[in-house]
Amino acid sequence: MSDTPPNQTPAANTDPAPGAAPRASDDELRQALLRVRTEVGRAVVGQDGAVTGLLIALLARGHVLLEGVPGVAKTLLVRSLSAALSLDTKRVQFTPDLMPGDVTGSLVYDARSGEFQFRDGPVFTNILLADEINRTPPKTQSALLEAMEERQVSVDGMSRPLPDPFLVAATMNPIEYEGTYMLPEAQLDRFLLKLTLEIPERDVEIQVLARHAAGFNPRDLAAAGVRPVLGAAQLHQAQAAAARVGAAPDVLAYTVDLARATRQSPSVKLGVSPRGSTALLASAKAWAWLNGFSSITPDHVQAMVLPVLRHRIQLRPEAELEGVSVDTILRGVLSQVQVPI
Repeated sequence: MSDTPPNQTPAANTDPAPGAAPRASDDELRQALLRVRTEVGRAVVGQDGAVTGLLIALLARGHVLLEGVPGVAKTLLVRSLSAALSLDTKRVQFTPDLMPGDVTGSLVYDARSGEFQFRDGPVFTNILLADEINRTPPKTQSALLEAMEERQVSVDGMSRPLPDPFLVAATMNPIEYEGTYMLPEAQLDRFLLKLTLEIPERDVEIQVLARHAAGFNPRDLAAAGVRPVLGAAQLHQAQAAAARVGAAPDVLAYTVDLARATRQSPSVKLGVSPRGSTALLASAKAWAWLNGFSSITPDHVQAMVLPVLRHRIQLRPEAELEGVSVDTILRGVLSQVQVPI
């Protein structure tokens, strides 16, 4: 995914178990993920960082919160990623009247059998697009907590496992407050990454218009040429490969020191929890694997600090009044914490 040369030799293939998908080498899996980026690029221009973030979340078995003003292709980005993967995808438009059962599913009376039957909600999918997640009340937002953390849904005392892989990609508008609800801290902490999509540069915006002038229809991704190039079996192999990436003790200590430094900042009311430290480690391992490394370095950890930690910090009111941003705090932490040699 970057120009950094790999520092490992891909492991030799081993014979797969009977009936299992053929095992691919690490290089073959990375090339497949590169093709996913290429396919997404047929529909979305200028959001390469967000595409990479979504791939990292898939590899690390995490979830993503996409924040940006209307019209920067948040929903199109997730739809395009889904189209490039042979995975089941469902979309939920979050509204003020949405109920928890509308997301997770509920018991429905079957007149023929005279019994209540469970009807799956849209959360029973591989990729769940939670569109405008902050437009629904906290009760419904919280319905996703168990699904995101435990990969299951409990209804009427029975737990039902969700498909694997499972990713929640939620979109949010940062500037509208009318008719919106703050996301609970517990739910924010369940998102592996928070990615911010900015207004594109002038040249990129011209490319967007050129595509539309040529007949691009964002509602017809198949016509745009987006094709599925990666399936669940390959993704599971890539996830296992990323999980095997090593981490030296000094890099682990550096990761912890970064998280602890956020708790000591005078501008911070609530710093990064140990869950944030483990999320930073998992993301760094995925990023290192994508770049061909067999173990993470401080550079990999630093690259993931902003997207992994920015939504896990609460600023003090006086810091917000002074215009201090969470990203500014995190950049200060990166400059202050000693990097292992």
